[in-house]
Amino acid sequence: MDAVIIGGGPNGMMLACELALGGVRPIVLERLTEPSTQPRSNGLVGQVVRMIDRRGLFERLSGRPGPPQANSSYFMFAAMPLNLSLLEDSPIHNLPVPELKTVQILEERATELGAEIRRGHELTSLTQDADGVTLTVRGPDTETYELRAGYVVGADSAHSLVRKASGIEFPGVTYDRTTSRTVHATVPPDWLDPATGALNVPGHGPVLPFLPVRTTRGGFSYAPLPGLPPLIATVEWDEPETDTPMTLKEMQASVNRVLGTDVPLGPPPGAGPHVLRRINGGNTRVADRYRDGRVFLVGDAAHVFAAGGTGLNLGMQDAINLGWKLAAAINGTADVLDTYETERRPIADRAITYSQTQAALLAPGDDITGLRRIFGELLTQPDVVRALAQLVAGADVRYPVADDAHPLAGWPAPDLDLHTPDSTIRLAELVRRGKPLLIDLTEDGDLHADGVETVRATATTDVTALLLRPDSYVAWASSETHPDQDELRNATRQWFGVPVNA
Repeated sequence: MDAVIIGGGPNGMMLACELALGGVRPIVLERLTEPSTQPRSNGLVGQVVRMIDRRGLFERLSGRPGPPQANSSYFMFAAMPLNLSLLEDSPIHNLPVPELKTVQILEERATELGAEIRRGHELTSLTQDADGVTLTVRGPDTETYELRAGYVVGADSAHSLVRKASGIEFPGVTYDRTTSRTVHATVPPDWLDPATGALNVPGHGPVLPFLPVRTTRGGFSYAPLPGLPPLIATVEWDEPETDTPMTLKEMQASVNRVLGTDVPLGPPPGAGPHVLRRINGGNTRVADRYRDGRVFLVGDAAHVFAAGGTGLNLGMQDAINLGWKLAAAINGTADVLDTYETERRPIADRAITYSQTQAALLAPGDDITGLRRIFGELLTQPDVVRALAQLVAGADVRYPVADDAHPLAGWPAPDLDLHTPDSTIRLAELVRRGKPLLIDLTEDGDLHADGVETVRATATTDVTALLLRPDSYVAWASSETHPDQDELRNATRQWFGVPVNA
């Protein structure tokens, strides 16, 4: 077996899809016999929405035809509005979809591509040597067996056994000041504004859906997710920890403290499962390395932080970055595995900065209120809004490139409409097979790359050539009338291990 993935959540299933696109048929070991029905993430935010479109998965997940549309109205940063209408092009995409559906769609796709999903199979130990990794696995009937793999990837959560068994440290900090509560509950129907969807709270004012509110006493949010009871959440500071079961009465008391007024909460309708959760504290941790020989980490196994909706953005893009590189190593076409950590670690560090900044601006106290007032004034400036919108979207970190590289190199390929003699096609549709791609936009149309598919087209852009990696990031680009064939040759060899015709 070439590759085994431990963990069948969104990150593990995304990686299974990517490896299968690269010609590798992985095994996914997931200890749960069925996808968890416990409510977790409520959607995808940021660059990952564009990436799932580039894998042909957006329509399946969204349930509607057409490409994703950027959010061009407003978003939030630390419970302060980001007026995205100030921007010519918003970088923020968001897709409300329950994590259960995300897992189901990705599992369907992975199976279609030839991956083997083994549910009810739990890793108990692993050892590796120079030639591979030996796994000990407990099956659904408690029988134990061994499995030999060339590579193993841990996508098995923040408590990753893969990480622990590989001796990879998980340094970071645990914050114990916050208590977060989240419940499904009903609210008085006459408090809802049919025009805006806002929850009009007497004594406080309107609370817009999905947009958190910060007071000097804590935070509150109201999220009426489609097909589910409203999701109510609070965060408070410096409360004594308790191990008593969470109740709706406790939640209502928390809401009342945060907003300073009484907010009646009723039990959610239906059988559920419904959220009734209390979390004390939180962790910010990053693995000290993403690779140990033939073992790799993705998603929460590699990094955890209070993400505010960006956790899956980070983890699923880890999978998309690693998938094609691991497939290339297994197929013997190229070895660029060391670039996985050098590219993805800075993204995790940036996401942690995002999380910590929001936490600081959400903290209680009059001093923080003064800081927020100044920060709010800055949010009237388009350049500030753009910088924060890119931070929210995870679109503000470039993969490492040479100092003299083209401005597009190291970034995801732009969304272009490409005009060929036969049709007009979106670039996002061309990259769905997860293969290297050369897009020749020169007048002569004479660029060639051995082993790389070439598409000759025209487009409204000043770029004349794009060499795309399988993850649709730009490996090389040119704006010259006659692009340098030596540069193209070197980039092709660097990333794909195949030469370019002279």
